[in-house]
Amino acid sequence: MSTSTTTDARAHARAQSGTITDSMPVVPPTDWPSPPNGVAASELTWAETVPGGRYTTKVLARGTRIRLRDLTGSACANLLLWRADAQWERLNVADTVKVPWQAYLGAGHPLLSDQGRVLATVVADDSEHHDALCGTTTLAHNTAKYGDGSVHGASPAGRELLILAAAKNGLGVADVPSPVSFFHGVRVADDGALESIGSAGSDKAVELILHLPCIVAIANTAHPCDPSSTFATGPLEVLAWRAPDTLADLVHRTDTEPEFQRAVANSEDAWTATANTTKELS
Repeated sequence: MSTSTTTDARAHARAQSGTITDSMPVVPPTDWPSPPNGVAASELTWAETVPGGRYTTKVLARGTRIRLRDLTGSACANLLLWRADAQWERLNVADTVKVPWQAYLGAGHPLLSDQGRVLATVVADDSEHHDALCGTTTLAHNTAKYGDGSVHGASPAGRELLILAAAKNGLGVADVPSPVSFFHGVRVADDGALESIGSAGSDKAVELILHLPCIVAIANTAHPCDPSSTFATGPLEVLAWRAPDTLADLVHRTDTEPEFQRAVANSEDAWTATANTTKELS
């Protein structure tokens, strides 16, 4: 179809309506063709495929379940969370490692804020190749390694992408802390060195449940310890749906570690206080 005139260009653009590609958000997300098992398409609140070197962001409600899926075994999801109703509270990787006495992310691991509250918990994981120690790549790092680290270049740095995601939510550079990352594992050697263990392969997924309403930002870009000298990050599938029962079950469990229970109680206390305030003001 010709696009040589404004009329033709408009007709061409409108003809793309309803097309779903492997590098776009689907709006509405209920049009996503293959929801997770047991989840109706009508329940989806976010459905998107993020190409390598790109980012995405979404504001999600408490009780939302997020599934990240590495389609080809070469994605690396650098994740940040901010409380949507208190944006000064955000993911803190030091507490995420320190409070549960565990450096390696996996099922049952809480993602904590700097206020001692759980923002999200990992509830399912068949990858077990993740990282909470190294942060993400920088402009200087990617420029030195790949020749370019700019946002619109061939090998965008994770921090540059997360800064853009933050800006879309009214946040600045100082509001962007170190993220956790999924699908590229790191282990600490006996001498303290950080060693890449790479990917667990294709079609691996990790799922999180949100304890509080959050701004979610994800940069899909190469891990800073990726040994490859070429930038070859693959696509990342992102799906989310309301799962209040999952959160309720987790909140009321009594067989979890005491540190986790206290952090969950802190989140519940903040949520209850906020909900009561909202009711009083309405």
